[in-house]
Amino acid sequence: MRIFVKVAETESFAESARQLHMSAPAVTRAVAALEDLIGARLFVRTTRSVKLTEPGSRYLDDCRRILSDIVEAEAAAAGSYATPSGTLAVTASALFGQMYVLPIMHEYLRTYPTVSGRLLFVDRPVNIVEEGVDVAIRIGHLPDSGFSAIKVGSIRRVVCGAPAYFEEHGVPAAPADLKDHRIAASTSAWASPEWRFAHDQRVTISPWLQCNTNDAAIATALAGSGLTRVLHYQIGPALLEGRLQIVLADYEEPPLPVHVLHPEGRHAPAKVRAFVDLAVSRLRENRFIN
Repeated sequence: MRIFVKVAETESFAESARQLHMSAPAVTRAVAALEDLIGARLFVRTTRSVKLTEPGSRYLDDCRRILSDIVEAEAAAAGSYATPSGTLAVTASALFGQMYVLPIMHEYLRTYPTVSGRLLFVDRPVNIVEEGVDVAIRIGHLPDSGFSAIKVGSIRRVVCGAPAYFEEHGVPAAPADLKDHRIAASTSAWASPEWRFAHDQRVTISPWLQCNTNDAAIATALAGSGLTRVLHYQIGPALLEGRLQIVLADYEEPPLPVHVLHPEGRHAPAKVRAFVDLAVSRLRENRFIN
């Protein structure tokens, strides 16, 4: 269509070929193929001129409109990849999302007011593609997926308690000592009663209190009523303030990696690239995951 429009405008195959940086025979073949495709003569050719036929004149108007629509569509698509716009969907685990991803989303939306956000904070695997998620922050080792993943930190799995608890009940020196302590276990995070430690040490826990949320287990530890096992980031502020202390650090398993994950790689739209850049920067600055 572009070749046909150029020939119609210049009324010359040779001049069209020059402007399109093509050979004259290639231009001639393209117009002939187009005429065969639509089943109509578009030009009346003589040795001195190239003129549109009546069907060719009508087709020229349609081609110009169609090509204009294509240019607008391409510009719109290019714009979406150049300037953040639309709705950005981000997922993370419930407590991590609330504590660390939500503030990043607030900053992002203030920076890019043409974007709206959607957050999905859940403690279950999220199918990014099927659930329409643009970016995921994942804790743990990733399966091979072909998605783009940027590591931003790592998280320890720790046993902790309040100073008041240790004053009353003592400090466990080895994982086996946990059998003699009050344990507040979060059933949502650790369904198995077996806690694993480094050097293949395993302890079967008989919880003094079972909690269906990490928040409740942490609150129990903060109250000095028992020990609990959580991810390090979940108690970061309490550790800094001295309200909780970590024990059995020498027996911890290797830390879990934290990744910012998105499915579109280098072809991600601007809204995704901008959020990923911000999230990577902010999470790498976060002392609780680094």
